[in-house]
Amino acid sequence: MTFSVASLLQLAKDILFPYIKENVKEYLQTHWEEEECQEDVGLLRRQAEEDSHLEGAVPIPAVSDNGAADLQQVIQAVVDNVCWQMSLDRKTTALKQLQGHIWRAAFTAGRMKAEFFEDVVPAVRKWREAGMKVYIYSSGSVEAQKLLFGHSTEGDILELFDGHFDTKIGHKVESESYRKIADSIGCSTNNILFLTDVTLEASAAEEADVHVAVVVRPGNAGLTDDEKTYYSLITSFSELDLPASP
Repeated sequence: MTFSVASLLQLAKDILFPYIKENVKEYLQTHWEEEECQEDVGLLRRQAEEDSHLEGAVPIPAVSDNGAADLQQVIQAVVDNVCWQMSLDRKTTALKQLQGHIWRAAFTAGRMKAEFFEDVVPAVRKWREAGMKVYIYSSGSVEAQKLLFGHSTEGDILELFDGHFDTKIGHKVESESYRKIADSIGCSTNNILFLTDVTLEASAAEEADVHVAVVVRPGNAGLTDDEKTYYSLITSFSELDLPASP
């Protein structure tokens, strides 16, 4: 069984992502000289070059020798680029990597805890007890995923999951990504159930012969009448009646 993180987390759009916009500048100013931060900025700069043909794209110049004022301009360009990507709900590896590092700083400092929908943890525990394997597939980096599950209001629940996947294996709207995950965990695609709140992801998974249920959560994008008719819909993990593993 594989989950999209958005189907598990409560208030992800209301807390996690606004935190990035509110704190990215402070984070960059604090960590700028660190190698990891420079790697993140380098990835974002290369992504910005690839995006240069897109309307509204924000370039990220290199730092020159003009001192602190120039550095602040570059940092502001990174902030503007991050906010531009987030406004388009982009899932680039460069963006997700920086987001993960900002969240790591927040979680380890105790400024944040992940909050899950109340049906999630009991259901996952039940499935694990029945012998099922549970994996996470998210646009957020594996590192960010582990932060969320390691610093939650339920405590450290990393032990409930058998593995994690992110966009390094492929984007969630590409069917080949699901085939690669199946190969990685040694399972045929038709023995996998994927839970997501995004129908484009559901469609890609189905193309790979993966079983799908669309999770309807508060604040999600609305579904069309055709989507409501076509997909299996659940509002809680407790609605899934799954057979125990042999």
